[in-house]
Amino acid sequence: MRALQLVDDRRLEQVDIAPPPPPGLGEVTLRIKAVALNHIDVWGWRGMAFAKRKMPLVIGAEASGEVDEVGPGVTGLAPGQLVSIYGARTCGLCRPCREGRDNLCEHVSGVHGFHLDGFAQEKINLPARLLVPAPPGVDAIGAAVAPVTFGTVEHMLFDNARLEPGETILVHAGGSGIGSAAIQLAKKMGCTVITTVGSNDKIEKAKALGADHVINYREDRFEGVVRKLTRKKGVDVVFEHVGKDTWAGSMFSLKRGGRLVTCGSTSGVSTEVNLMMLFQQQLKLLGSFGCRMENMADAMQKMAAGLVKPIIDTEVDFASIDTALKRMEGRDVFGKIILRID
Repeated sequence: MRALQLVDDRRLEQVDIAPPPPPGLGEVTLRIKAVALNHIDVWGWRGMAFAKRKMPLVIGAEASGEVDEVGPGVTGLAPGQLVSIYGARTCGLCRPCREGRDNLCEHVSGVHGFHLDGFAQEKINLPARLLVPAPPGVDAIGAAVAPVTFGTVEHMLFDNARLEPGETILVHAGGSGIGSAAIQLAKKMGCTVITTVGSNDKIEKAKALGADHVINYREDRFEGVVRKLTRKKGVDVVFEHVGKDTWAGSMFSLKRGGRLVTCGSTSGVSTEVNLMMLFQQQLKLLGSFGCRMENMADAMQKMAAGLVKPIIDTEVDFASIDTALKRMEGRDVFGKIILRID
């Protein structure tokens, strides 16, 4: 069967690999439908693994699949059913796993597509406990973007930042996958949304998603515009995932007692923190990684209800993967790039 393997830094190859064996106890064989590309795929492609890994490595950290066969002991799943796939191989046994705090697993084996073989292959065997059924009205692309694109944002905004209706939020990189999701989710709950984009052609697209104010950060200092828009008060929440380049401005954009929640560092992993601003303004800095499986289910229910939708930049095949990753690296996208497997 076909698979897309990373064989060296910035070198991907389409290969034929053996199909998986029959599913074992508690396992399901999935036929992969769609893979949603993320910056974690760009990091792996560039060699930024931050952990031991063996190559060749099948890429793809976020995907949907159709149940092909169920193994012994599996209930609640049947052949032909569409599911969203949790991207980390958690243990399922530790206290956080048992309590539904999946992204705090104490014995996680790694992230698929980064440390472990990912989902850019036609079939794969996975533990049934890592699969979240898609409700009626959600297609393969919607299920594919539930784990990272929407699940991560649900966890950031609602579990960690505790975003409330009527608050004002600054969403960085509104044209990114998670940025486009954050704009929609925040606006639907009644927040005022300010977002940043890197080019003027993305301004109207961000407004169409619900952004009240859009700042081209290449032309204006976003923190100055934010202070002006909020009459020098600042925002309640900053949705941060850029890192070093925006960190200081993000802190300056917060109101007294505001919350900054971050899940990424695409512009650099190290930065400085103004400690006097931190304690005098009583700011809250919150780290967020991945999501709970409940976040995935919640996101898909909102898709099914028509409250939010995946924003798709392009759909590509195996032959176009390098071009897609280069576009993501250059931030030349609005929304998600989807790799179709079926």
